[in-house]
Amino acid sequence: MSGHSTYVPKSPVMKWFESRLPLFGLIHSSFVAYPTPRNLNYLWTFGGILSFMLVAQIVTGIVLVMHYTPHATMAFSSVEHIMRDVNYGWLLRYLHANGASMFFIAVYIHMFRGMYYGSYKAPREVLWILGVIIFLLMMATAFMGYVLPWGQMSFWGATVITNLFSALPIVGEPIVTWLWGGYSVDNPTLNRFFSLHYLLPFMIAGVVALHVWALHVVGQNNPTGVDIKNPAKDAVPFTPYATVKDAFGLVCFLVVFAWFVFYVPNYLGHADNYTEANPAVTPAHIVPEWYFLPFYAILRAIPNKLMGVIAMFSSIAVLVFLPWLDTSKVRSAVYRPLFKQFFWVFVAVCVGLGYLGAMPPEGGYVIAARVLTAYYFIHFLVILPLLGLFETPRPVPASIADAVLAKHGGGAAAAVAMGAASAPSKK
Repeated sequence: MSGHSTYVPKSPVMKWFESRLPLFGLIHSSFVAYPTPRNLNYLWTFGGILSFMLVAQIVTGIVLVMHYTPHATMAFSSVEHIMRDVNYGWLLRYLHANGASMFFIAVYIHMFRGMYYGSYKAPREVLWILGVIIFLLMMATAFMGYVLPWGQMSFWGATVITNLFSALPIVGEPIVTWLWGGYSVDNPTLNRFFSLHYLLPFMIAGVVALHVWALHVVGQNNPTGVDIKNPAKDAVPFTPYATVKDAFGLVCFLVVFAWFVFYVPNYLGHADNYTEANPAVTPAHIVPEWYFLPFYAILRAIPNKLMGVIAMFSSIAVLVFLPWLDTSKVRSAVYRPLFKQFFWVFVAVCVGLGYLGAMPPEGGYVIAARVLTAYYFIHFLVILPLLGLFETPRPVPASIADAVLAKHGGGAAAAVAMGAASAPSKK
């Protein structure tokens, strides 16, 4: 599905370089001439937003590392040093800390959009699985990064989460000992987490490159779920059409990001983490960062420790099998009335689990968490397979152009005809 490159080097130097390494031709075919469905909405801008946020996190992280000391007796003080003494250190710290939250906001929107429009269905199964791998790497990176300030919630969060592995038979205790670097969370633990937190973003960047490659092989999905059949009518060049929309979406996202950074920089954090870690004092209520809360609620909903750990990891692993669990032949929820209703119930369940993950594990909160946990797995393992068998979808348009014309009426015909002249054609 990659666009046919029409890039022709002008200067002799560029011709020489392109004949030996066709880098600019690759860029041109992938990000200029690449045929993009003409009906994409602003939910498709979050791929570009996530790419920007990944680069921003890596850049701010590298600068912060220049002033951070990964030692249990000095880590907290070095973070305070960054906030108080380093030029614009407060800005870098708030950009990085809030950037993690904004990264997860964008990735959750990106994932729910993929679920709603069936972007995981054939031939995009590998594309979806790579996305789940990126999500897992993000969670590992964020967890290890949260430990680095060595505040109270950092220390006790690391103690609780790493202890979960001890529930695994035979291999559990050796894994915990390796993660700790000893027999408790201490300086070796901090060094391990610092090393991995620095390494994993570059692994994420590598998987993102594979993700983008897979996307350009199979092509982008779109709100109708219909593939491009006639590039002259169904598609427009990626540049300037998609790039302008992506740029506008990014600007809007950055306005929200800037509001958090400059007006409420600590809103998404936890007050206890501004107290230095003390192994002798346990916080009254240990909670992870907000983006882990749904999975934390699933973990606590199961009374058995081992089964809780299995349920928590299974809640992520089940996403890998989503392309095969959804048996419907129709991709987009736009043409699946029953699926659309169950989808929004599922979104409400995820939000509810997030709320319950922040509540004390007692009374009605535990009962509610168990009900929502059960529904979470029922959605994937029961509802989706049965919907594919019993749901009657609405008629799907024959092409993207037909869907655009049906939505906007005959007035769109002129726009389609004008776009056909500028769109790339495949021979």
